[in-house]
Amino acid sequence: MLSRGHTVTGVTRSGKAEAAPGRTGFTAVAGDATDAATVARLSAQGYDLIASAVGPRVGAEDDRKIIVGAAKALIEGLTRSGVRRLVVLGGAGSLETAPGVRVIDSPHFPEMWKNNALAQIEALGLYRETQDLDWTFISPAKLIEAGERTGSYRKGGEQLVVDGEGNSRISYADYAVAFADEVEQGNAVKSRINVAY
Repeated sequence: MLSRGHTVTGVTRSGKAEAAPGRTGFTAVAGDATDAATVARLSAQGYDLIASAVGPRVGAEDDRKIIVGAAKALIEGLTRSGVRRLVVLGGAGSLETAPGVRVIDSPHFPEMWKNNALAQIEALGLYRETQDLDWTFISPAKLIEAGERTGSYRKGGEQLVVDGEGNSRISYADYAVAFADEVEQGNAVKSRINVAY
């Protein structure tokens, strides 16, 4: 977002963000995304929107506490502060691979990501229930991995985006591009999108 000329405040528990030290237009502050009062206080400082990138962490047992806790706090805190726009980095587990069949339902779904996927599914349900926010939930491809930044990707909705061979993948870099594009363009308000090659 900084490279696109935006002013960004990064909120972490420590108040440090090593990805952008000394970058013009960037400030790091301490805060807890699972605390509605903190969300309300920080978001009331004149922001156009909030971008949430809470999680994931491999095999974490407290994923539900963090991811669902953040969803509840964001909904309550932003409603209090009056900031309506929220863009959330989400998971792919709830995307459909066939009618009524989700990615997480596969017997090959990695056990180490199940807690995270279930928490993301619950959080998405909470966003869908709120009327007070213009939210967007951005799910990655089934496989998200290191790779080049091409700036190209395809967008879908509730169904997993796959290529001609049935593969669903995207690089971290292009997932970040898709996330930044949605922040700027706001084409998927009150909906979930899926991005992949």
